[in-house]
Amino acid sequence: MHAWPASEVPALPGKGRDLRIHDTATGGRVTLAPGPVARLYVCGITPYDATHMGHAATYNAFDLVQRVWLDTKRQVHYVQNVTDVDDPLLERAIRDGIDWVGLAERETALFREDMTALRMLPPKEYVGAVEAIPAIVPLVEQLRDSGAAYELDGDIYFSVEADPHFGEVSHYDTALMRHLSAERGGDPDRPGKKNPLDPMLWMAARDGEPSWDGASLGAGRPGWHIECVAIALGHLGMGFDIQGGGSDLIFPHHEMGASHAQALTGEFPMAQAYVHAGMVGLDGEKMSKSRGNLVFVSRLRQDGVDPAAIRLALLSHHYRTDWEWTDQVLQDAVERLGRWRAAVSRPDGPSADALVEELREALADDLDTPAALAAVDRWAALQTAGGGADESAPGLASRAVDALLGVAL
Repeated sequence: MHAWPASEVPALPGKGRDLRIHDTATGGRVTLAPGPVARLYVCGITPYDATHMGHAATYNAFDLVQRVWLDTKRQVHYVQNVTDVDDPLLERAIRDGIDWVGLAERETALFREDMTALRMLPPKEYVGAVEAIPAIVPLVEQLRDSGAAYELDGDIYFSVEADPHFGEVSHYDTALMRHLSAERGGDPDRPGKKNPLDPMLWMAARDGEPSWDGASLGAGRPGWHIECVAIALGHLGMGFDIQGGGSDLIFPHHEMGASHAQALTGEFPMAQAYVHAGMVGLDGEKMSKSRGNLVFVSRLRQDGVDPAAIRLALLSHHYRTDWEWTDQVLQDAVERLGRWRAAVSRPDGPSADALVEELREALADDLDTPAALAAVDRWAALQTAGGGADESAPGLASRAVDALLGVAL
């Protein structure tokens, strides 16, 4: 599966700072100092509907992570998956009377268009669940053969008790885990399971549903969590720098994925940091496909909204906070974009050297985008007031905003 084209990231003078970021597993900030190549895995979409602002906010956060790392003169090995076979996708295809493969391809293509318009840096590997099945099957077999998984009526389940570190990503109690498992695709009430929380690794073929050759597992399709584990370990290896996604993936997805990987390898941890973006709401509730309270990136673009303004709207909120999308949020972003573009269009202005360093410090500090935007606001205000005669300042300010915030002025 191919990703989307990369926008150029301007080079800035000097060097950025190492990233200090909130790690869900430890509950505090960690300073990440990867080697020459930083390794990032971000969980991708299930392509049964268009990209909404909640998706955009999550991918924007991890786009910023890449930009911080690139500014430290590192390379970034970024991997993202596409869950192109799953129950919600199959259910939507049946509801709409269309082929599930065609639905997945259509929505994945639209996602690529949205990511391109928002100038999100693409992953090096963009991998679908279906194409990963040959890598998934042997991992499930290994877990089964080692006693970390078991068979139940043809399905294969992972035993959470096989990982002594289970629970150390979310730190949720059992009652909350069970509630979230039922809410987010698990089956804690299925009779015969060793532990209600045990997640499915391999679903035996069902009538009327797609299935693939599972070798000794029999025909079927993979569970949700093992998909990401196979892709992440296959491309990044164990102990990669960041496992990222929305906060709704903390449990069960990232908890289970970590346990799968740790049981497979005997190593700990799967990732050096588990980083999660907050939820975007609309009308008082989390924006989600199941509720239908969505603001689509593609719809805004069709309505003539500048993608740079959409991105600025996302940047105006700290990535870890839950926030509400409103017309005012977008209007504020449109006005800010206008002010910034007017400021960099002048032939000279106040030195932007300090601005570059302020942006670097804000983003290295747990991706503090509100502070970063405030720094640009201050420089633009000085520029408007005629605060300097540095001919290189507008160009440097423009390149810094582009390189570090992903906003083209």
